[in-house]
Amino acid sequence: MAIVSQQQGYIQPQAYFGVAASVLPSLKLESGSLSAQIDNWSKVESGCTVTKINPDENHMHLSNGKKFTYKALVMAPGLEHTMHGVKGLDEMSQTPEEENVFVHMLDSKDRPLRNFYHGWNHTHGDMICYAPAIPYKGEGTDFYAFYYEHFMRDNKLHGRAAAGSRIQYWTPNKQIVPFAYANEVMLDECAQRGIDVMFGWEMLEVKMDGAQKVAVFKNVDSGEVIEKDFSHGNINPPSKPWDYIKECGLADANGMLDVNKYTLQHKKYENIFGMGDAVGFNTTRTMNAAMAQAPVLKNNVLRYIEGKDVNAVYDGFSYQPLVLGNSYATGFSHLHDFEPTSTNHWAPHYGIFAQRYFFYALKGEHNASVKYTDFKKNHGPPYTKWAKEYDELEHNEYLNNHGIPAEEVRHPAAQARLDGAAEAPAT
Repeated sequence: MAIVSQQQGYIQPQAYFGVAASVLPSLKLESGSLSAQIDNWSKVESGCTVTKINPDENHMHLSNGKKFTYKALVMAPGLEHTMHGVKGLDEMSQTPEEENVFVHMLDSKDRPLRNFYHGWNHTHGDMICYAPAIPYKGEGTDFYAFYYEHFMRDNKLHGRAAAGSRIQYWTPNKQIVPFAYANEVMLDECAQRGIDVMFGWEMLEVKMDGAQKVAVFKNVDSGEVIEKDFSHGNINPPSKPWDYIKECGLADANGMLDVNKYTLQHKKYENIFGMGDAVGFNTTRTMNAAMAQAPVLKNNVLRYIEGKDVNAVYDGFSYQPLVLGNSYATGFSHLHDFEPTSTNHWAPHYGIFAQRYFFYALKGEHNASVKYTDFKKNHGPPYTKWAKEYDELEHNEYLNNHGIPAEEVRHPAAQARLDGAAEAPAT
């Protein structure tokens, strides 16, 4: 059965930018399409959330009052993404578009349409681009400062923007993205374009002081609190792990799902698997990472149910497009431990290749959205027409190439059974 919460209803959030920029058509991304992609005998509970899980007794409670038991549980809860962490943001987000306060989140289909003007009309003063503390929803794909700077630079040339207009990137983190290579490239680009990068500042509040918009920030190291006036705000509000994951003992020290980063199987409970933004291992949390995890998780869940050794390995693939301007883009991709892939950062930052890559990336996001919402019964993207098969752990190419023994990947309970079978006397 499938349980889909209202907040997780958009199954391809990376298409948000293309829709907001009116490059992609507004897509039906709600979870209603799930009913066409699971068997008729299955059940869908939509619009509700999990409130409690008892992993020792294999049952879970939902916000609609129902209780279910399970043999195997797949968790993709994402992160709790709301405006509540920034005082006054909800009220400011409902002001007229001309006030230029835009919130980057998917809480309704109207949000991307409202945010069409989120980079166009910066005529004076400072534009604040804010990203919350890692981990957060949108991580790796919400950096639009170069997109804004491109419009602003053009507007300055035509007299539509004041010469002193600035783009500022604020975040409580000490880097833009976790992938060190990508972070270095992005910082260098910021320096070349005159974008101010303000690390270590947490946004506490946005408010009006007369006719002036003001943001309140707290320094994460010193605790200093400052007020910063701005004329244009593009804000990704904070995310946090769900409380019920920590309360039921499925979380690591940071409140994230404590799963094996290779098999996506929980480190303690053998019949629980996790994927998406909520995983606890160190990575760049993108929609492309979740899509790469999906066939691994599908294989391993089925193998567990059938009593077989879990053998699919997630190599850590994550891809983040980087929008560089109105029609320019590049991209970064890495494996586990931020090992760059062979196609990492292969598109330049300017010229025809960057322009072609922009539309290539958006087309890829659109095609992925169609595949996940086309109502066609199949084996699931990306291996639509066939079920992906994997070598046994001892013969896995990724593990062998990185010198990782199968014993370190296999669940302790499964390894104990395997060792016990090997030690059993022959009959």
